[in-house]
Amino acid sequence: MTRRSSFCGSGAHSIDRRAFLGGAAAVGATVASDMTQLSVLAAPGANGALKKTQKRVILLWLAGGASQLETWDPKPGATTGGPFRSIQTDVPGLRISELMPKMATRMKTTCVIRGLNTKNGDHGSAAVTMMKGRRDEAALRYPDLGAVVAREMGRADSKVPDYVTFYTQTEGRSMAPGTSGFLGARYAPMELTTNNYPEFIKKLDGITDLDHLERGELRDLLGKQFGQGRSSETMSSQNEAYQRVRGIMASEKLFDVTQEPQKVRDRYGPTQFAEQVLIARRLVEAGVPFVRVGRAWWDSHGQNFETHQEMVPELDHVMATLIDDLSERGMMDDVMIVTLAEFGRTPSINASLGRDHFASAWSSTITGCGIKPGSVYGKSDPKGQTVVSEEVDAGSLFATIYSALGLDPDKNYHVGSRPIPLVNPGVHAIKAVLK
Repeated sequence: MTRRSSFCGSGAHSIDRRAFLGGAAAVGATVASDMTQLSVLAAPGANGALKKTQKRVILLWLAGGASQLETWDPKPGATTGGPFRSIQTDVPGLRISELMPKMATRMKTTCVIRGLNTKNGDHGSAAVTMMKGRRDEAALRYPDLGAVVAREMGRADSKVPDYVTFYTQTEGRSMAPGTSGFLGARYAPMELTTNNYPEFIKKLDGITDLDHLERGELRDLLGKQFGQGRSSETMSSQNEAYQRVRGIMASEKLFDVTQEPQKVRDRYGPTQFAEQVLIARRLVEAGVPFVRVGRAWWDSHGQNFETHQEMVPELDHVMATLIDDLSERGMMDDVMIVTLAEFGRTPSINASLGRDHFASAWSSTITGCGIKPGSVYGKSDPKGQTVVSEEVDAGSLFATIYSALGLDPDKNYHVGSRPIPLVNPGVHAIKAVLK
């Protein structure tokens, strides 16, 4: 019985084996023998390479909704205030929760947004909104903050990922996955959900560097031949993603905290969150435009005060350490730290001594880059139930972040012939907190 071939006979599918192997050998001769080395961290003046047009962002994602009342906007003495006191910070007149003594001495570096009213108390849809700054349309999926920063701040020749997200707890993970939306696969995140190290990033032991190179060359050749006479944004985006594989594989040591001196690791602390934030610092120092570190689970419908008494001091220590570390490395003008969640917690205390979902008057912080340090924007009433001045929605917050990074919020992408600005039309940045 004759076996039928699936080859269609088209000239577009033929391969000149001699030409391909010759080209692969020529390229292979120029490739460094050790594919896993990435020297950018050790390179002199590496921090100086973070130019004004190449800012970086570390987003501390407080998944589940951290309480503003136990962090940035305490209401001691009010019936809604809970058991914790407020303490004076190094900014005159600014008080934060006593659970954050280390950040209290570093608020001169940071801007507090106290007037968030985002009007959505549902975990899933609110998380998507607070990752994107707006809601998706029926036929249009917007990119999130990480994808936009990757698109605007990344470099085509970069050997490191553009967008990395850590979310290794299980609670709430599916509610806010990173997404590149209409920007395509090129700006999709590298998602770490099982440990601090990317899966499948290492070359198999049985494959040599030359084998890996030749396979890549074969894939490129087939891809180019397939693409002849075809035009597709999806295909182009996938090709760009594949073309960066070798560089991303070379970045594996950036995820290894054992590469850091023990005194630095001790400084951050032994928790998973601390290690991930330290990795985030290593990544942005090496040129990764955006890293999100998710810390779950703040959804304290019961035992709110015990939950925050455990989690807020960790946030306080790790955030303060990160600020100090970046400052000492001369990176605070080029790296932005954002704390954000899908919403805050209710001023009212329920029968389980918990706080429920609350999106009407909650808080976020922004540190570094073009943000005015030591500033406070927005004010809630004495019980924390409503915003009484300088209200901020998700779009304005994102416009402010983009502006501080040097991006024009009105800049348009195009989906087909339709122009899509970075934020919705009519949304403006908060000029009072910009340098």
